[in-house]
Amino acid sequence: MKKNITLFLLIFVIISCKKNTKNLGVISEKGMVVSAREEASAIGISILKKGGNAFDAMVATELALAVAYPYAGNLGGGGFMVYRLNNGEIGALDYREKAPLAASENMYLDSLGNVIKGKSTLGAMAIGVPGTIAGVFKAHEKFGTLPIEGILSPVIQLAKKGIIVTKKQEDRLKKHRPNFKKVNKSPIIFDSIWKQNDTIKYNSLAKTLLRIQQNGRNEFYNGETADKLVTFIQENGGIITKEDLQKYQAKWRTPVVFKYDDLKIISMSPPSSGGVCLAQIMKAIEPYELDEYKHNSVKSIQVITEAERRAYADRSFFLGDPDFVIIPIDTLISPNYVNKRMSTFSFNKATASKDITHGNLYISESDETTHYSIVDQFGNAVSVTTTLNGAYGSKLYCSELGFFLNNEMDDFSSKPGEPNMFGLIGAEANKIVPEKRMLSSMTPTIVEKNNKLFMVVGTPGGSTIITSVLQTILNVHEYKMGMQEAVNQPRFHHQWLPDVIKMEPKSFSEQVKNQLIKLGYTLDENNAPVIGKVDAILVLPNGKLEGGADPRGDDTAIGF
Repeated sequence: MKKNITLFLLIFVIISCKKNTKNLGVISEKGMVVSAREEASAIGISILKKGGNAFDAMVATELALAVAYPYAGNLGGGGFMVYRLNNGEIGALDYREKAPLAASENMYLDSLGNVIKGKSTLGAMAIGVPGTIAGVFKAHEKFGTLPIEGILSPVIQLAKKGIIVTKKQEDRLKKHRPNFKKVNKSPIIFDSIWKQNDTIKYNSLAKTLLRIQQNGRNEFYNGETADKLVTFIQENGGIITKEDLQKYQAKWRTPVVFKYDDLKIISMSPPSSGGVCLAQIMKAIEPYELDEYKHNSVKSIQVITEAERRAYADRSFFLGDPDFVIIPIDTLISPNYVNKRMSTFSFNKATASKDITHGNLYISESDETTHYSIVDQFGNAVSVTTTLNGAYGSKLYCSELGFFLNNEMDDFSSKPGEPNMFGLIGAEANKIVPEKRMLSSMTPTIVEKNNKLFMVVGTPGGSTIITSVLQTILNVHEYKMGMQEAVNQPRFHHQWLPDVIKMEPKSFSEQVKNQLIKLGYTLDENNAPVIGKVDAILVLPNGKLEGGADPRGDDTAIGF
């Protein structure tokens, strides 16, 4: 009998180990880079192995993504970084794009005051002043240790050598090729029919990167590259000038910091709405026993959905560029305010979004962003989200320079009360003003536990970014999952308007869905094939690192 019991236990352990191994991410002892492409993660790790720190690896990874992942990686866009040094110092960097000097509040409206379809999303008029090069050089100037020349060399070589097309990339290029031809006057490299396992070489981009390597940040904003870029944009009907580029500056910001149980959450501040919204949602759900409700149960989905509904209603009204509008952040994330917002919630039925407005004291955004997380061998961590906004941005590609330009102007409120390309409703706080930064949902986040680094997390996904970051943190903290397991879990999303819960298809039980419908919730599985592509790192109890790379994309974790 004992032999049989022993044999049974041995089989059970073997099966359990196999099951757990499937959900286990890449484990490393010293450093980790998790990004949207293996090539970018590998270059980031190579910089760490040379003795560089997380900020050196940030420069390399960001610019490698511009080569390997032109869908969202970029020279022609912008982003946000949140960092934590090994001594506990924290901070944030804003290199979000800005409205050109010639921009105006009604620039996307016709003579009747209606939004002109496509003007803020396709072509040169959609472009905001790019911030990526300013951002990576700003980070390197303050914290970098290796010379820029050495950091950029492998990126330039990658552009010359070329990138092997994946099946997902083949599908993306096929989907967006009609718009490439619609927007660009001359044929571009992506007009060709690229198939899986083909190699795309980016010689023009390599030349641009080489000039930046030799001449630094100013090459992009005041050099030959700047001249070529401005000429190209204006020839295509855009309004960005050399003065716009010369005046652009990345800005250090104070991150949003708050507590959730025994965690300290450090996230991006405005002009990103990510940190404030994340804080509001987490403060709203903190009093509820999510771990007892169980993962993705009816009750847990209810609580999270109702907190999201209220936070997104506030987002559209209060948030914008802090250099232009006053934002009551402390009030918005205070327990008193959040508790009042949740006072109308009942487990007995759904709250209707039409009955929810902003608190007493709306915005759709592109899904096609990208995120990477880095922890170095010294204990420094960076969480970075960068974007062109829509897939391949404005679809306008400068063949001479080798990169796409963003369509970030769509993230402004073209007309207060009207939804943007991602269904988010905008208000006065996010109206277009020259040199203003547009509101974003990007939520690069770092989590501490017991005053030590615990998690680095972020994702693309437009308006679903905040809720994807939220659920990943909850999966680890409330439901005791490892990082890869947490990243793999099916996700859902609510953003106030439209009043639906988006759910990843065929991922939630029929019983749960039917109960939610009976309670008055409207579910949408058709428009939510992918909610976020999380790239995250967890510090394990033994000090090792576990990378979680989202299987929804070509994302890859590499450690050493």
